[in-house]
Amino acid sequence: MNPSQIKTAENAKVSIEPRLIKALSHPLRQRILYALGEGTASPSELSKRLGEPLGNVSYHVKILAECDAIELVKTAPVRGAVEHFYRATARPYFEDEHWSDLPLSTRRALFDNSLQAIWSHLAAASKGGGLDDPRSHISWTELELDDEAYGEMAELLKATLDRAMELHAESMARLAELPPEEREGHRTELAIMHFHRGPGPPSSQTLSSER
Repeated sequence: MNPSQIKTAENAKVSIEPRLIKALSHPLRQRILYALGEGTASPSELSKRLGEPLGNVSYHVKILAECDAIELVKTAPVRGAVEHFYRATARPYFEDEHWSDLPLSTRRALFDNSLQAIWSHLAAASKGGGLDDPRSHISWTELELDDEAYGEMAELLKATLDRAMELHAESMARLAELPPEEREGHRTELAIMHFHRGPGPPSSQTLSSER
């Protein structure tokens, strides 16, 4: 499973087009697409939900609209202004057959975007106590896999992410049924990485932390 494969909102298989690669070439646009995949929202609502400045969100919403990844569904007067509400027409959904069709340079660039975002968010979480819950999990394990095991690992990680997205949807539905003052969930992030090691001798190192 890899960033920047696309599945339409109707879950139909589509080819990777330059406009969709552009739509997903920034981490915030990926987050906006995920959010709009859960329901209609305005840039102002997205700004509050994602914890990002309204100007940044509005700019990336505009890019997504230009790429036909989202569409305007309605406008409404809000405090003397007209607020625009959008929904996703495409969303980041990770399909290996699409990923393998992308040029290597594009895959590297998209991975770089994701890695930078992961590091930034992890550093902020560490400083803000986001790793303090004893059920948090961080692990680093070096593996020696033959091709059969390597393929099985890819399927295992795909299934893990699929289930994580199901848990997310189930949680959102349960929280929506509660009064606003009782909607206290766990705002978490899941980062999965499995990659070939760089050059150098194996260190036989396994580090794991469930904190």
